[in-house]
Amino acid sequence: MTYLQLFQTYEKELARPEELRYVFRYAKKLNYTAFIMLLNTDVSEADMAFIATISKRLMQDEPAQYIVGNTEFYGLTLTVDGRALIPRPETEELVSLILSENRALSQARILDIGTGTGAIALSLAKQNPTWDITAADISSDALALASHNANENAISTVSFVQSDVFRNLSGCYDIIVSNPPYIAEVEKADMADNVLKYEPHLALFAENDGLAIYEQIAAQAGQFLTATGKLYLEIGYLQGKTVSQLFQEQFPRKRIRVLKDLSGKDRMIAID
Repeated sequence: MTYLQLFQTYEKELARPEELRYVFRYAKKLNYTAFIMLLNTDVSEADMAFIATISKRLMQDEPAQYIVGNTEFYGLTLTVDGRALIPRPETEELVSLILSENRALSQARILDIGTGTGAIALSLAKQNPTWDITAADISSDALALASHNANENAISTVSFVQSDVFRNLSGCYDIIVSNPPYIAEVEKADMADNVLKYEPHLALFAENDGLAIYEQIAAQAGQFLTATGKLYLEIGYLQGKTVSQLFQEQFPRKRIRVLKDLSGKDRMIAID
């Protein structure tokens, strides 16, 4: 049996069949050309067992990135596991927005609330080594993962602080960014099993219909922003109007923008 035939056999049973080849290729460190060349060769006994193991884990809805153990994000390779959410492509768009709008800042204090894997903070630090960046999270497990990712990517300019939003923080920042938990508990029934069963609920769900963390940030951010400070937030695609109103009430003199992702959905809010 060839690799192609074996893949096709298992893929018929998978909800997300494309993930099987993705996991195998990355686990074996095969570039695209080497993988294509392999497909029509006879599968080894070791790889037959390995592919069966991967398939079993995928059939149990384990996320492909957790099986691989890492994911790519804005040019970084980040370790991912059940301690934090898997970084999404939409969050890369948030990083791009911050970088494009703040090129003139050679020195800046940045705060990332709910850092998780450290994706946002580390990406900003990689692109701007002179920025003073603090990455905060309520979860000590997530912070350990983020710190590991900083070491793995040779980034030493990020400080990690365990904090429930602003509770253990002090000083003022030029930019506050957050991709907080924003899913309402009632939405659980509509979520994919690979998210609901494996990714940490602390980083997914928020009280008050998913708005609780935005409310905390809106109420307290004024004490932690410089006079010209900016806020950047990732939001659920139906939350644009509600979240923007929260911040407009707290920051009546600032400009509030709801920005769409590449899919045309409301995904980011910028407050400047």
